Amino acid sequence: MEERKVLTALVTGASGGIGKAISERLAEDGLVVFGASRAPAGDHGAVHMLAMDVRSDESVRGCVRKVMDIAGRIDVLVNNAGSLSVGAVEEMPIEFARAQFETNFFGSVRMLKAVVPGMRERGSGRIVNLTSLAGIVPLPFWGFYNASKAALESLTETLRFELAPFGIHVSAVEPGAIRTRLYSAAAASASSPAYAPWRRRFEERMKEFELAAPGPEVVADVVAALVRARRPPLRTTVTKEAMLFTSFKRWAPASVFESLLRKGFRLDADRPRREAPDAIRAVL
Repeated sequence: MEERKVLTALVTGASGGIGKAISERLAEDGLVVFGASRAPAGDHGAVHMLAMDVRSDESVRGCVRKVMDIAGRIDVLVNNAGSLSVGAVEEMPIEFARAQFETNFFGSVRMLKAVVPGMRERGSGRIVNLTSLAGIVPLPFWGFYNASKAALESLTETLRFELAPFGIHVSAVEPGAIRTRLYSAAAASASSPAYAPWRRRFEERMKEFELAAPGPEVVADVVAALVRARRPPLRTTVTKEAMLFTSFKRWAPASVFESLLRKGFRLDADRPRREAPDAIRAVL
């Protein structure tokens, strides 16, 4: 990225949680930061909040134009806006599935299409896509969330190749469980009796993860480091369980990994439990 005294960043989904923490951290680091959300409630300190719905082409273009009118450029784009719907794939209404992709995947695509041309013309830029551990290690009852994040993971790799010749660095940040409103604000489909026992045990386990999870500041620290890095990596996992699960999935036989996850999330509560390696058992 070319040298300049002040970089300008645009962070989506910045009204709370991870997006708010990222935008405030980048502002502390001296960047001019614009945060975007569907219903901003005013600026967050030095973060200038703007109204934008990533599900709308017109809204995205209008917000990016406003940032360009004020700052003249966008050096850093953080695609953070996301939502979660919970339910078995069979019982999930198709409109819930579409909504997941409209926000989590196509929302990022809209942002990229609006911001990349300016970066390409200048020959510099940083793009950070917030994916998820769930995009690498899919979880039951989060099927379309998993799929949307996996799609964004794949897109990030493609962009890494396509945009490198223009001096644009693209990275994915893969958080594990983080203490935010993502889980409590999740849209839930009706739970049919057929899936109820497994879904109940899974949701109880996820509540345990949420209570023990770190705050969004740990993700903000990672994003801030990527913005400063001369050669940011393609992927960065955040939280201990994210690092353990991704490493174990990479090296363990698929059948062993699946069995341990099923038991860790209590999906096989009535079956004998196979002992996991100490490191995995510590987070399960």
